[in-house]
Amino acid sequence: MPCADHRIYLDMEVRRVDCRQCGAVKRERLDFLVENALHTKRFALYVGRRCRSGTIRDVAEELHLDWQTVKRLEMDYMREQIRRVGTPGPKVIGIDEISIRKGHTYRIVVSDLERRRPIWFGGDDRSEASMDQFYRFLGQKKAKRIRLAVMDMWKAFRNSTQTNAPQAAILFDKFHVMKHLGEALDKIRKAEYARLTGKQRQFIKGQKYTLLSHPQNLTGTARKNLKLLLAANKRLNTAYLLKESFGQLWDYTREPWARKFFENWRASLKWQRLKPYEKFAEMIERHWDGIAAYCKPENKVALGFVEGLNNKIRVMQRRAYGLRDEEYLRLKVLTSMLSQI
Repeated sequence: MPCADHRIYLDMEVRRVDCRQCGAVKRERLDFLVENALHTKRFALYVGRRCRSGTIRDVAEELHLDWQTVKRLEMDYMREQIRRVGTPGPKVIGIDEISIRKGHTYRIVVSDLERRRPIWFGGDDRSEASMDQFYRFLGQKKAKRIRLAVMDMWKAFRNSTQTNAPQAAILFDKFHVMKHLGEALDKIRKAEYARLTGKQRQFIKGQKYTLLSHPQNLTGTARKNLKLLLAANKRLNTAYLLKESFGQLWDYTREPWARKFFENWRASLKWQRLKPYEKFAEMIERHWDGIAAYCKPENKVALGFVEGLNNKIRVMQRRAYGLRDEEYLRLKVLTSMLSQI
């Protein structure tokens, strides 16, 4: 164990006794040692805490340990964290998928949105059968306690939830809805670039993320380019204003008001020749119940947590240059929001 610049080793004798009852030779139990290990429990916890802020390689070099030893100690630490928080019993869940490697290899992450922590990582892909695995893990009794499930518009998640937790209301995540609208806006941008020629194209080229960003998030050159683009192209200006106004849908507290807003927004598309927006409006119509559910006061939950967790997982993967050990990744995800022990 390290103490300032010095390393301290404990050398002690462990007594072995001859049991008179069973006739076996047994070793003295020392509570401060990990079972069948050459280190103390405090040292194992110290290694686990260090790995929360550093890489395995850095911790191994600092403590003069083997890389595999540090990884094993960290995994034991994370399993203990999960054991201490107990079995989850969520009432509001968030469902999303993450890519763990190239080739469309997905795993499902389910979070408890009230306690703001992930509670399940698994599945073989993002199919309905994989989503059913979560509800089997949770159990029928606890599945019946779920009152709200937040997800994207992936049909497999919706079907599994309606089968295993039919009492739960389904709410489609605002981030994914706005993502579809952003993709529609980018299709309009590409169509305008293809339609125009010469100098008229210079205002559109390379401005994808300028159009998709909120105006308050733009500064300097980006804000100037946006003003030039909107002044130079009327169709993109209309599409941009419609995109910005659509976010007001989640401000309403009553469904009839939200429906009236959507009908007016959809009516404003008439004669605008914005085909991608018309297809987007049709998609919203098909999924209206899952979007309008946010109008109810009891469904006003933090919609950004699921996507924020997804971004955090991507940072973990990038920092490790990819995580090939899926069990290690699972433990990392499940303990990412837990306090240290």
